[in-house]
Amino acid sequence: MTPATASTRQLVRLLFVDEGSYHELTVTLPSDVLAGYDRLIDCLREDPAVLKTLYVDVERLAGAWLVEDEG
Repeated sequence: MTPATASTRQLVRLLFVDEGSYHELTVTLPSDVLAGYDRLIDCLREDPAVLKTLYVDVERLAGAWLVEDEG
């Protein structure tokens, strides 16, 4: 793993629902970690590197997607 690979991060937008209200949150995750999973939800629920830095309430998670371009 090169330093450039280790520092490459991907924006991920999370959509939560709580009693009829929707809340969006954008986080960054390591690209190499995301590449190891076919489904984004599996990465959010299972990967030790993600779980160590980010708590995701999967019961309230309504959607998650990669953000291709913020502009």
